[in-house]
Amino acid sequence: MAIKTSDLNARLFAKADKRRATTTQEAQSAASEKAAVIELAVAGEHTVEFELVKVSASEIRDKTTVFDKNAREQSFLNELALSDILVTLKAHGQQYPAVGRWLDDGRIEVLDGSRRRMSCMLAEQDFLVYVAKGISTRHAKFLSDVANAHKPLSLYERGKEMQAMLDSGEVSDQKALASACQCSEALVSGALKAAALPLPLLQAYPSVSELGRPTIVKLHRLYFSLDAQSQEQLIEKLGETPLWQQVDAQGVTRITREVTQRIEQFKDELSAPSSPEKDQAQTLLEGRASYRRKGNNLSINLKKVDDQDAERILALIKEQLNG
Repeated sequence: MAIKTSDLNARLFAKADKRRATTTQEAQSAASEKAAVIELAVAGEHTVEFELVKVSASEIRDKTTVFDKNAREQSFLNELALSDILVTLKAHGQQYPAVGRWLDDGRIEVLDGSRRRMSCMLAEQDFLVYVAKGISTRHAKFLSDVANAHKPLSLYERGKEMQAMLDSGEVSDQKALASACQCSEALVSGALKAAALPLPLLQAYPSVSELGRPTIVKLHRLYFSLDAQSQEQLIEKLGETPLWQQVDAQGVTRITREVTQRIEQFKDELSAPSSPEKDQAQTLLEGRASYRRKGNNLSINLKKVDDQDAERILALIKEQLNG
C-alpha cells in the first residue's frame, strides 16, 4: 500500500490525520498492525518501500546509528529525558516502529526514532524500525525533520539550527530568523544563547528540553562572565559523572533547580577574589624574636623582654627611624 508523507503520523506515530483517519483509535490500530512492508511517498515524490526489521536489544548499539544531520542532540537522551516513553516501553515494548535507511556497511541509520532507539537500549527491549534502501540525504533530512516535530527540540537544538542558518547566510539577522522560524525574536535570542553554551554544562541537567529561556539566559550570563581559564575550571568542577545524577532530589523540576544552584556555587567560588598569601613569620631568635616583612613594612614580635631591654630596643628603633 502506498501512503503519503502526510499520513506518516497516523501510520507510525498514532497521530491522526483527520483527512485520512476518522478517529485516533483507527490510526493507532493501523500502526499497531506493524505491517511487514509499507510504501511511503517520501516528500510527496517517489515511492519507497520500507521493510520492518527487529533489532535485538543487545545489538542496537552496534547495528544501528543515528542520522548525523538529526537536529536532536543524542547526548541529552537519558532515563529522565525519555521518561515520557520509557514507562510504556518497559511495560509493553515498542508500540510504533522507527524509520531508517540501510547504510553500505549493513547498519541501519535511524532517521526518525532516535528517542525510541535510546529508550530500547535503556529498557533492554528489542528495537523495531522500518528500513529502506535508496533514501537520499535530502529525503533523509526531510524524514528526520518531520519526526522531530512530535517532540519539540530543546532551545539548544533549535539554536544550533538557527546559528547554522545565520552562518550559511540563509538569513541575515535575528529578526529574519524569527520570521523564517515563525517564532518570536525573544525565543531566537534565547535559542542562540543556548547554542553558545558548551555541551558539558547542559549535560549537567536531567532533561535539557525542559530548560526554559530564564534558565538559559542565567547560564549564559554566568558562563560568559568568567574568563577563559575560569570557564575551563567550571567545566572541570562538573566532573565526569553528570551533575544531575549526583543530586539528592526527586523529579526533573527539583533536580534542575538543584543543578542550577550548584553551578552558581561553582561560579562564585571561581570568581571570588583570592585572598593574598599570608607572609610567613621569620624566626630571628628561637622562642624569643620573630618578624614579618611585607613591602616597606616590618613587624617584630618579641617575647620575654623586661622593661630595661624594652626601653633600649625602642630607643634604638627610634634612633634608626629618625636618622
